[in-house]
Amino acid sequence: MAQDLPGEVEVVIVGGGVVGCSLAYHLTQLGMSDVLLLERRQLTCGTTWHAAGLVGQLRATLNLTRLAQYTAELYAGLEAETGQATGFRQHGSLSLATTAERLEELRRGASMAKTFGLAVEEVSPAEAQALHPLLNVDDVVGCVFLPKDGQTNPVDTTLALAKGARAGGATIREGIAVTGVLVDDGRAAGVRTASGDVAARIVVNCAGMWGRELGRMAGVAVPLQACEHYYVVTEEIPGLKRDLPVLRDPDHCAYVKEDAGKLLVGAFERNARAWALDGIPPDFCFDELPEDWEHFLPVLESQARRLPVLQEAGIRTFFCGPESFTPDVRYLLGEAPELPGFYLACGFNSIGIQSAGGAGKVLAEWIRDGHPPMDLWDVDIRRLQPFQAAKSYLADRAPESLGLLYAMHWPHLQPQTARDLRLSPLHMRMQAAGACFGETAGWERPLWYAPAGVAPVPAYSYGRQNWFPHVAAECRAVRETVALFDQSPFAKFSLQGPEALAVLQRICANDVAVPPGRIVYTQWLNPRGGIEADLTVARIAEDLFWVVTGAAVARRDWTWLARHLPEGAGCCVTDITSGWAVLGLAGPASRALLQAVAEAPERLDAAACPFGHWVDLTIGAAPVRAMRLSYAGELGWELYVPSEFAISVFDRLQAAGPGTGLRLAGLHAMESCRLEKGFRHWGHDIGDEDTPLEAGLDFAVAIDRKPDFIGRDALLRQRDAGVTRRLVQFRLQDPEPLLYHNEPIWRDGRIAGYLTSGGYGHSLGAAVGMGYLHDGGGPVDPGFVAAGTYEIEIAGRRFPAAASLRPFHDPAGRRMRD
Repeated sequence: MAQDLPGEVEVVIVGGGVVGCSLAYHLTQLGMSDVLLLERRQLTCGTTWHAAGLVGQLRATLNLTRLAQYTAELYAGLEAETGQATGFRQHGSLSLATTAERLEELRRGASMAKTFGLAVEEVSPAEAQALHPLLNVDDVVGCVFLPKDGQTNPVDTTLALAKGARAGGATIREGIAVTGVLVDDGRAAGVRTASGDVAARIVVNCAGMWGRELGRMAGVAVPLQACEHYYVVTEEIPGLKRDLPVLRDPDHCAYVKEDAGKLLVGAFERNARAWALDGIPPDFCFDELPEDWEHFLPVLESQARRLPVLQEAGIRTFFCGPESFTPDVRYLLGEAPELPGFYLACGFNSIGIQSAGGAGKVLAEWIRDGHPPMDLWDVDIRRLQPFQAAKSYLADRAPESLGLLYAMHWPHLQPQTARDLRLSPLHMRMQAAGACFGETAGWERPLWYAPAGVAPVPAYSYGRQNWFPHVAAECRAVRETVALFDQSPFAKFSLQGPEALAVLQRICANDVAVPPGRIVYTQWLNPRGGIEADLTVARIAEDLFWVVTGAAVARRDWTWLARHLPEGAGCCVTDITSGWAVLGLAGPASRALLQAVAEAPERLDAAACPFGHWVDLTIGAAPVRAMRLSYAGELGWELYVPSEFAISVFDRLQAAGPGTGLRLAGLHAMESCRLEKGFRHWGHDIGDEDTPLEAGLDFAVAIDRKPDFIGRDALLRQRDAGVTRRLVQFRLQDPEPLLYHNEPIWRDGRIAGYLTSGGYGHSLGAAVGMGYLHDGGGPVDPGFVAAGTYEIEIAGRRFPAAASLRPFHDPAGRRMRD
């Protein structure tokens, strides 16, 4: 039956689950009342209604943890605010470890929680049993308790958010299916329904497991896929305590919560299954999927041993329902790169309830302000690639994602499915040489090389993994002879036209008005001074520039550049990534090797080809653009080779290599070397909340030479006021412990920050890392850094560390400049 709809609104939200209702609520909290939420059937009828309702707070990063904390705070007061019961309770959560490796993971997470301000305790098996008397802890070696974690009723909580949204002026209509997305002049402009079109400045995809279908209507790739999710609910158990903490038993893929006098036992099993690959039935509403006892039985049997009361309790409900999962088990948030005005908040990987409050809040602020209120790169839709929305890709990857929720979260863990999709022209050569590959944005990239007789397969651990000695040898080649890296997945954009320089001068913080033949390291800043991109710009000709950035941020940086081209700009941008392979040479013998293969009479000495310059060479018959750059902190070049010539150039380098000690090297070696040199990594050490002044990158900012670039005014204000946080390099004194990231930094006996990245410095003989140091709001200057005594906490233990604002390796930078 047709319903009257407003002809035009400010924001239309598609999807009436907990996330859509949270967004509507938070938009009205910001004073944006011209909001219409459309639900195809009834509120919560997709996946929200059958959620377990867990409200955990510790997430993988600081900002995601802040959002989860906010969600708990919101739910705690929502019933009083709206008058709608929510069933929210905070009795904590208890995570069990049955292996030493799992205990190490839990302890590292507990240390991380301290830096995020979360209450956390490591408890013994006996103490865990006191908290949860039904537990059998015979095989438990340790536990972590988060006392502020909770649970809520998903339907009631959603209805409370909807009630709050209506009170703020939002309109919510059920029974309205969106059949199309309106587009005008390259922007989302509203939605089409059987009851008429609705024009809107902003369209938001909160359609849950229908999110991919709605994205297709708008021409937007939305990588998510519904998978089966199982749980059982027992009959009522006499005397069951109502204040039991939520139990997580990840080694057995299970969680258990008290549920109105019963126990709910759920699973995130390793052998998960995708559902509805060919499309969700149009009449799906509060539906369940067919039972499969055989599939769920191993989890139920493990929990009957964990909680013996289950051996006597009857099963009232066996439930299987769909949940949507993404390729990397992180949800999708933000404005679609393909279509301005079209936003996403979907793909919540079975943690929609605990994420909805925070996600709704930050997306509402993003819509209001036109930019995210904090660094949300972990969940930004721009991190994923369009091909990842393909059915065949998601059929393989999404079930693996579900299983990863409770799998071991090993350092450097690589996905097993949907691999070998984006291959460098040199892939077969690297594979034949013993490369163990890792995946980034679909690209297969060598992580390390196995010597003869060693399988190129990782053996995961929190300690020294099986590749550790092989990477050490690769790092020695970088520092002592020469190493070759396949860096072909670098994203490469060509900006050409008479106004190309003017456009880049506005976007780049550094001065790119250099002669052809020069390369400029620069950041792209937002108006708040935060770093949106960290990259190099090479001037190829008067009207031609190359922008080179990382594979993981290619889509983000492309979108930033394209959206900052003025209307009618006299230049165009082209993605030339696939056309050029990149071979990286690094090490003191790199010049000798390159000179040996380049056609004479090319000169490559420091006078003829200084650092930050490029020259065109011929190697064999291949044209090569040799850029004198180094991310390893050594003399080196990045050789840009037309893809069709890549193998011939590689083979000539290999043939000449024995005379210079050439060794193939992978990303683990590059990471070790860049950490020793203190080179920043966007997404870890720097992001859109960090300024160049805080990150120690002021040398790459032409703040006094350029009068007008994005972010300059913010930097001037910060320079005048002084920075209150500063990126500092740390080196452990003990050579044995390993750093990864998020480890707390202790200064003079109190937590004063956490590591943004960490690894082992093979030429330094100890673990190194970087992290932002703060003084509770006071100025952080070189004197403050030097005056402190430092420790880094790893899995509950503190280790003394040296701190430095200068790189530990070659602080003057002579090795890469000579």
